[in-house]
Formats: sequence, C-alpha cells, structure tokens
Amino acid sequence: MNKQQSGFTLIELVMVIVILGILPAFALPRFADFSVQARESTVDGIAGGLRSAMSIARASQLAAGDGGADPVTLEGVVITMIGGYPTADNAGIVAAAQVDGIEKTAGGAGPGATITFTPNGGNATNCRVIYTAATAAVAGPPAVAAIPASVDANNDGC
Repeated sequence: MNKQQSGFTLIELVMVIVILGILPAFALPRFADFSVQARESTVDGIAGGLRSAMSIARASQLAAGDGGADPVTLEGVVITMIGGYPTADNAGIVAAAQVDGIEKTAGGAGPGATITFTPNGGNATNCRVIYTAATAAVAGPPAVAAIPASVDANNDGC
C-alpha cells in the first residue's frame, strides 16, 4: 500500500509569504501619490465649473435684455451680477456654480473683486482657482463689461 501525499512543502509556503510581503513595498509608493493628482483634478474641475456658470449667467442676462447689474435667476437661485457677469462672492459666482463646501476666501461684490478657491490640503499660492469679477458695464442693455470676468487656475503646487 503506497500512499502518495500531495500539497505544498513548508519551504514553498514560506517563499510565497515572503513574496507577498515584498510586493506591497513596491506597490505602495505608486498609489500613495494620488492625493496630488486628486487636488490637481479638483482645481481643474472648479475652474471648469466657474467658467460654465459664468457663461450661463452671462447668456441668461443677455437673453433677458437686462443691464449689467441686474440679478439673474438660475434654477430658482438669484445670482448677483456686475458688468454682465456674476459677482465674486457667495451671492454671485458661488451660487451660480454651486461650489459650496470648498475652501474659499470671502470675495467681494465690487468691480474687479476676487474670490479664491483652494482644495483641501492644497497650497493657497500654487494650488488654487481665482475668479475675478468684471468691471462695471460701459453701457447696457446689453451689458458690455470694460474688463470681463476671468477664471485663473493654477495647479502647479498641488
């Protein structure tokens, strides 16, 4: 009666455990860098959202034939405007783009005012989006801003 046993030897099992222990040491650094890419994508997403909201509010005001400072209502939300573009505060571009929950400065409702959006964990200098409100309208309607609103995105230091 010959009995043949099958299975792994102790040495084979130890080698598999050693290899499984070494693999995470090489894989972990590759996946640990995703936080920077996530902040860069957040900056790009905020900038795109602000540009879209700015354009939609502008188009809505032009379509209504309103002057540059007349507020616009989008989806039941009143958006304050200056120079034919949303103001750089919570009642303007923040309400238009619906970007609550992102770190931001207070901004302002005046011509040329700025509001800065910074993703969590980002560097306020090199990982941010700045929305600058337009200057007052030269003549309206339709509103024509002396200097239109702008969005400046910088994700170099995220």
